[in-house]
Formats: sequence, structure tokens, C-alpha cells
Amino acid sequence: MSDICKNWTQWLQKTRFAHMNEEQIQQTFRWLFAIRDVVISKADIKKADKIIDIGCGSGLLGFGVIEKFKDDVEIIFSDKFEDCLEECKKLLGKCDVKYKASFLQSDCLDIKLPDCSVDKAMTRSVLVHIVDKQKAINEICRILKKGGIYSAFEPIIKSNTRYHELTNPDEITDWQTFKEAEDEFMSDMNDPLVNFDAQSIANNLDLAGFSDGDVDVCDTPSTYIATKNSIKQWFMSAPSPDRPTSKERFLKYFDEEKVNNYIEEMQNALHNKMITVNSKTVFIRATK
Repeated sequence: MSDICKNWTQWLQKTRFAHMNEEQIQQTFRWLFAIRDVVISKADIKKADKIIDIGCGSGLLGFGVIEKFKDDVEIIFSDKFEDCLEECKKLLGKCDVKYKASFLQSDCLDIKLPDCSVDKAMTRSVLVHIVDKQKAINEICRILKKGGIYSAFEPIIKSNTRYHELTNPDEITDWQTFKEAEDEFMSDMNDPLVNFDAQSIANNLDLAGFSDGDVDVCDTPSTYIATKNSIKQWFMSAPSPDRPTSKERFLKYFDEEKVNNYIEEMQNALHNKMITVNSKTVFIRATK
């Protein structure tokens, strides 16, 4: 595992940006703040609401609520990992607005709250890290009051641009076999990053007991000039602290020499070229 990916706080602050230049990092932050605003808007928050930010990470959603509603609402920062909650506590200590906030160390699969105890629940890129998405959505539905709203954002990684789509067979040795390996691990139903799509999420919402569920699909293209270093980071950066890098995924199919050669050929094929990478995402809004 990468030495800059020991826990979620470090991943959120460092590893996820490792393959980006400064312009791409700033673009990503603008995108994240735009996502935050949509998720909060879809939650239809009212005065005196009790809101939980599940899998809060560094608190993007929760702090957005505080910034917009101050102490008119109550916000619960909830995360499985203590380091994330500690980071949120530090950031809250720097806030210059009034707020009502509490902290809950709790797994999304077993949320330590009573039935029907919150008005709104929000997540951002949380289900993508959970294998049993149905169980997680069941829990979210359970803690919501009748008429409560679940608002969320999720990346649909299985539909993203794949490595082999950026190159031609004549540029890469064994292009076809690497394509087949990539297609296989990008369809692994035991991998939480890729074992779902928009339709399966809609089905999860129905089965959990939500009276209505809207799953809005968005396509987000990103165009930039690739470099050898950025391409290397595609393969070397972990998608989360507990998941293998792309290089490690390929090593399950090929020896290290062959994988290293593949990475080098990808670098040579794409260095200094303008590329477009497409990402599919969904916004979720469901009422109990």
C-alpha cells in the first residue's frame, strides 16, 4: 500500500490528487463544491431538521450545511473511521459561525441511531466503497423519519473510460489481453467500486422501502494534456485505503515485468497528448 494512503484522512488530502497537476486539483475542488451544493439542495433541508452526513470523510457535506443553515439545523458527522471524525472536529474548531453538531463513529451497515430518528440523510461517494449496497441503503431508510429524504452522489466507476480505450492495439504489446483483464476486474461483483450502476441503485431504493427514488445520471468529461508522471499515477494511486491500485489489479493476471512494460508503453503512447476521460455519476434523491 502506498505510504501516502495509510488512512482515509490521508487519502482524501493527498492520494486522490496524486495524479493531478495544480490546475486539475483546482478543477476537482470546484467540481466537489458543485456536487456538495446539488446534494444539499436535493435534501430540501428545513429549519430545525436533524441531518446526518454518513461517511462524512473530511466533512464536505456537513460543513456545507453549517455554512448555509448555521444553527438553524442539527448536523451529525458520522463515519466508520476515527481519523475522519477527528479531522472534522479540528475543522469545526476553526469555524466562526454558530452550529449544532455532533459526532458518531458508526459503520454505514449498522448506523448507531434509533429507527426514524433523522429528517435528512446525505452521502457522497460512500456506497462506492461498500460491497453490500442494499444493506447500507436499508439502514439509511431505517433511520429516516416518515417523509424523510435521502440525498446522495455516487460515481459509477464501471462505466468510466478504461485504459485500453485511450490507446490503439498497435501502440501496446498484448493490448487485447490487457483489455480482457481490465474488462474482467472492472466487472467484479465482489469489488464495491464497480459492482453497481444507476439501475441497481434504483432497485436498492425500491427494495429498502423508499416511496420514490430518483437516480439522475450525469456524464462528466475531463480533457487535459497527459504526462508520463500523471499516467504513472493512474496505476500507482490507490482508489481508497483498502483497495488495490490499478497496477496491483493487473498483477493478478500478469507478472511484474509485463505490467511495468504495459505502464511504460501507455506513458509513451499518451505523453503530451490531449486526452478526454469520461466519468459517469449519479445524484440520488429518495423519500421514505
